[in-house]
Amino acid sequence: MALDKIPMTPDGFRTLEEEHKRLKSVERPAVIKAISEARSHGDLSENAEYHAARERQSFIEGRLMELEDVLSRADVIDVSKLSGKTVKFGATVKLVDEDTEEKVTYKIVGAHEADLSKGLISITSPTGRAMIGKTAGDMFEVQTPSGPKSYEVVGVKFK
Repeated sequence: MALDKIPMTPDGFRTLEEEHKRLKSVERPAVIKAISEARSHGDLSENAEYHAARERQSFIEGRLMELEDVLSRADVIDVSKLSGKTVKFGATVKLVDEDTEEKVTYKIVGAHEADLSKGLISITSPTGRAMIGKTAGDMFEVQTPSGPKSYEVVGVKFK
């Protein structure tokens, strides 16, 4: 297993820490109680509640292990201390779709905090990688599931 650092914003780190805390202090005890309750119903081989609770427990334990690994390797980067005109981790980038003239804004973040619905795009995604090193006025093309897309960078800022 690689021990590479994982770039992350302070907000992303906090979100993962909160999920870890919730899983450990709320979800894990609840599923243990559900398993205990389901056991009291008798025959485990045909007990759907028991099997569902065990499956949930397996998911929780796996997610906790993943979160502990990610949090231990997190390289928290304070974006407010970054500046410049070049797209890099932490930049908020305004783009114009060359075909539709639609404007979009993305913030370049770590893979574990990416959420396209919130405008957070992973530095490791095809679009994120294509933007790195660009400045306002630069154009780039990226291959998407719906075909190639061309964008122009119209603004780069760090906030």
